[in-house]
Amino acid sequence: METIEPLSRPPLARRLGDAVHLSTLLRKICQMSGCREDRVGEWLLKCAVRRGASHYERDFPEDLPDDNPELSHEELAVALCLGQHPYNPTFIRAAAQLLSSPRTDAPRLARLAVMERVEPVLLHIATIAARFAPEAHPWSYLLRHLPQRLSCPAEALPHWSRFVSQTGVTSFAGGPDIKWLRRREPAA
Repeated sequence: METIEPLSRPPLARRLGDAVHLSTLLRKICQMSGCREDRVGEWLLKCAVRRGASHYERDFPEDLPDDNPELSHEELAVALCLGQHPYNPTFIRAAAQLLSSPRTDAPRLARLAVMERVEPVLLHIATIAARFAPEAHPWSYLLRHLPQRLSCPAEALPHWSRFVSQTGVTSFAGGPDIKWLRRREPAA
């Protein structure tokens, strides 16, 4: 994880060339979690990891509150993509893995994305998913149903390689094996 102080980084919205939207979802989450706005991103990441964004597993500070089951997966992921946060590519990548599940409510996610102005981020992820996991839920739905509100610079969001796991090229196995990172689902 980056060691740059969050306040020294501009908000994600500015990086995308957008106005900073003051999120009602973020206000709700701050109340729900008991976290200050400067720590809520870290809490959201902790919750995403506990809910299956296992690629981003790490030790979290012990003083971060426990997950709150009243927060849906869709709300959690959208909150990780909010333009109010200082830019942190790990938040966006964890949101992508958390949402990559057949259990994601795609219509609800699309509505939240528009309400919270995170369509550019989710469309960026969906475009990459279409290349590496065209059947992956909810990305094909979002490509068809989310409006393109803003075109953002390609370098403003994580590179495609940050949403997949890859093996190297080997003489016996051929080219790289590239797999879209999906949410680790609980055992049934």
